[in-house]
Amino acid sequence: MPVTAPVNPAAAPEALPADLADLTDGLAELARCAEEADRTGEPDLAAVAVLRRTGLLGLAVPRRFGGAGADAVELNRRVAQVAEVNASASIMLFQHYAVTSRIVEQGTDAQHRELLPKLASGEWLAASAWSESGAGANKKNLSTTARRLPGGDWLLDGAKSFTTSAGIADLYLVLAQTGTPEDSAAPDTGYGAAGQTFYLVRSGTPGLRPDTSMRLTGMRGSATGFVSLHDCRVPDTDRLGPLGAAASIIARVRESGATLGAVAVGLAQAALDAVTDQAARRGLLAQQSVRHRLVDLTTRVEAARAVVERAGRRDAPDPGMATLHSKLFASVCAEEVCAEAARMLGSAGYVETHPVNRHGRDARAVALMGPTNDLCRELVSMSWNS
Repeated sequence: MPVTAPVNPAAAPEALPADLADLTDGLAELARCAEEADRTGEPDLAAVAVLRRTGLLGLAVPRRFGGAGADAVELNRRVAQVAEVNASASIMLFQHYAVTSRIVEQGTDAQHRELLPKLASGEWLAASAWSESGAGANKKNLSTTARRLPGGDWLLDGAKSFTTSAGIADLYLVLAQTGTPEDSAAPDTGYGAAGQTFYLVRSGTPGLRPDTSMRLTGMRGSATGFVSLHDCRVPDTDRLGPLGAAASIIARVRESGATLGAVAVGLAQAALDAVTDQAARRGLLAQQSVRHRLVDLTTRVEAARAVVERAGRRDAPDPGMATLHSKLFASVCAEEVCAEAARMLGSAGYVETHPVNRHGRDARAVALMGPTNDLCRELVSMSWNS
């Protein structure tokens, strides 16, 4: 049975490992990686190497398995910190945390012993393979299926799209249809459907084929692409959570307080820093109008940071709703701040290589990631009909 430790929002997080106390060098490397990956559009392997080396990948793993045992507040802070210098790396990091946390919550003792130490040490990078063409943002009508074989193993067939870290990840959390919605009387959670199950698929599994030919406008170093599964045999010991209960697991994800809004906060801060530095270099801070516009942008960033931190603390009356609001508000804020920063930069911001343009394209990507902003609005509004 899955073991889920009780969460006390008021409890202080344990101290983090010493190698995470100062990430200055690692962040500088990630910043250099971001420029090159954005130019080429190739998977940012150098950034992944930095993530593996710095200990960042182990934050969500409990200490008894070699991790830092960090809470959602700390996870969000670190994701935002990385996003300030390299948004693609922050998305890969966030997805790694998301999969790791699902294993911590839903995994068996055997899965914990085998997988968590590898995810903590940086030996393994994890990725989510949930989305697919035709399933919609709410992950219904999946075409990927898992069929049980006589010996108990599962045969997975289908194709996933917009999978971050495709071809780089060592472990994929794959969402597949194992029955029909009519097989269950579970209520509609608005995200996922009854009869869906999660599987942990290792990168070397025969029949698993990643494809990073997708060319994105933003998050260009994130190795976001396709993952196909053809006669992909997975043992039942690599099933995560109860059979047909993936939708309920997805519904509980937002309760964790970890939010893509953290990526947006980092991007908004990066854009704000870029325009503030430019104004200082050009002596524009002497102008009241410039200072006041910068104050307005700073206020927006601080507001986004506050809602993301509140989501991580999980002390709102409805923590799940707070997490949805944080993703929606922060991602909209990031797009607005990036656009206003570009306007304030004038002709300097119209140069293709200026970082503010990369920040704007990356910020747009956050709004399209699951749950997409429109789906966030729908999930929040559904509560008014209950």
